[in-house]
Amino acid sequence: MNTNHEIRTVAKRLRALREDWEYSLEYVAEKCGVSTEELQNYESGDFDIPMNFLCNAAHVLGVQTSELLAGETPNMSTYWLVRKGQGESVVRHSAYKYRGLALGFKDAKASPFIVTVDPEMEKEMHLNSHEGQEFNLVLKGTLLLNINGKELILNEGDSVYFNATLPHGMKALNDQPARFFAIII
Repeated sequence: MNTNHEIRTVAKRLRALREDWEYSLEYVAEKCGVSTEELQNYESGDFDIPMNFLCNAAHVLGVQTSELLAGETPNMSTYWLVRKGQGESVVRHSAYKYRGLALGFKDAKASPFIVTVDPEMEKEMHLNSHEGQEFNLVLKGTLLLNINGKELILNEGDSVYFNATLPHGMKALNDQPARFFAIII
C-alpha cells in the first residue's frame, strides 16, 4: 500500500474519532502534547504521523493504538498469529516501515513491531517520545540509537530496553537498511 494513502487513511480515522467524541482540536492537541497546528497537519493526511503521537492520541480517544492504525477493533483473545514476512503495514514516518505483530489481539499489553529503517529517507535523526518503555532487538544491519542525547551503536543481535518518555530516535548506518524488533510497553 502507498505510504501517502496509509497516512491519509489514518488521518481520516483520527479526525473522525476526535469528532465522534466532540473533542476540540485544542483539547486533543493539549492532551497529546502537540500544538493545534501539528494536530491539524496530522489530520490533513499531508504529513507523517509519528508513532508516539498515535499512541497518545489512541489513549486520549479511548481506543487501542491498533484500532487507530488498522481501522478494526481487535477481537482475538486467545492468540494472534503472524506468519514470517507478514503483519499489518503501519504508517509511521516515511523513513520507517512498521509491521504490526499484534494488531488483532484484544487489549494487548504491549505493541510489538518489526521496523525497517531506510538510510536514504532519514538523513537527519528524528527524535520522538511516548509513554511507557521500549525494547529493541536489531535483526539486520546497524543502527545509531539516540536516547536523551546518549548515542549507542547497535549491531545485529544487540538489544536495548529504555524509558520511552525520553527523546529517542534511530538512524540506519553504513548506507544499508536496518531492521529491528520493537516492543512498546
